[in-house]
Amino acid sequence: GSGGRAAGPGAMSGGAEEAAVAAAAGAEVEAERRVRIVVEYCEPCGFEPTYQELASAVKEEYPDIEIESRLGGTGAFEIEINGQLVFSKLENGGFPYEKDLIEAIRRARNGEPLEKITNSRPPCVIL
Repeated sequence: GSGGRAAGPGAMSGGAEEAAVAAAAGAEVEAERRVRIVVEYCEPCGFEPTYQELASAVKEEYPDIEIESRLGGTGAFEIEINGQLVFSKLENGGFPYEKDLIEAIRRARNGEPLEKITNSRPPCVIL
């Protein structure tokens, strides 16, 4: 037996643990999927400010999102959403546009299939 639904009308304000329990119970919390982002970038290349910028734009739009950084190889700025690579600077040559990343996150939250971001900003040349 699955026992009654414990989530009352105040379930929305509950903490993350409650939400996780509700999701596990197959409640209608499905609409809001947990989205986890990993950005792997080359720190010696000076990409950290770009990561910080991107991360804060994402947090502004979706405050509850988990975003973490990992050390990547030379020239790397690779973005994974829920373990799926959605952007690769190594392939595209530039950095992603914030709006493209936010759109990809929106899709992930809606459970839509993720498409790779192929747009990228032309690399800034610092003289």
